[in-house]
Amino acid sequence: MKQLVRLLLSTLGLSLVVLTTAESAGTHRAAKSHSISIPSPLTPEAPRVPVPTVVRPSALNQRVLDLAMMAATCAESRDLVDSPKTLTIIDYSLPSTSPRLWVLDLGTGRTLYEEVVAHGRGSGGNMATAFSNLADSHQSSLGLFVTEDTYVGQNGYSMRLNGLEPGVNDLARTRAIVMHGAPYVDPSLAATQGRLGRSWGCPALRSAVAKQIIDRIKGGNLLFAYYPEKGWLEGSQFLGGCSSRSRT
Repeated sequence: MKQLVRLLLSTLGLSLVVLTTAESAGTHRAAKSHSISIPSPLTPEAPRVPVPTVVRPSALNQRVLDLAMMAATCAESRDLVDSPKTLTIIDYSLPSTSPRLWVLDLGTGRTLYEEVVAHGRGSGGNMATAFSNLADSHQSSLGLFVTEDTYVGQNGYSMRLNGLEPGVNDLARTRAIVMHGAPYVDPSLAATQGRLGRSWGCPALRSAVAKQIIDRIKGGNLLFAYYPEKGWLEGSQFLGGCSSRSRT
């Protein structure tokens, strides 16, 4: 079976016991032992969602993880991606001063990275509240992306992102929304100004870790950017029902 298929959620829900370990090197943060309960699908028509057993970082909201896994499983079932090895999750509902990007290894279930990440200057200050698919909006985009190739450009070593959701993020390539490192993504700077620096819509990382993260997730893996925006949550073709086209 494919890499994402590890256990099947029943419509009654089931519990997973989360392991106590997290790697101590780099930017990994340890999480306490606890059990988590996987809720029933979001809508009555939603399919059962297979997910791997993961060591969930304590700062990663369970609902966000469930939605990300639902979207990833849907994309693979529709052959939009072939056996992704990693799933990167960004929770834009958290402040820029908090770690809100996680890279999950879909083979082992381990959290590889937990990092701060910048949002677009048009999206807000410390808290991102506005999102767009439009050129020159300087806003971040939500939804599911496939990671693509790398290049060296104006922002140094960068990775292209292909948005999979029409009207939500499918202009990412046209807008040059890429992952890259940036000196303004600096927690010490955030401590003095109350927020990280901001990009023109790109998910920018700390310069010290950008290359290693990009090299780990590039080339046909998945990135899921979350915010509790009602229109996107209700209309996404990857959430709820895994439809072949966007729902209206």
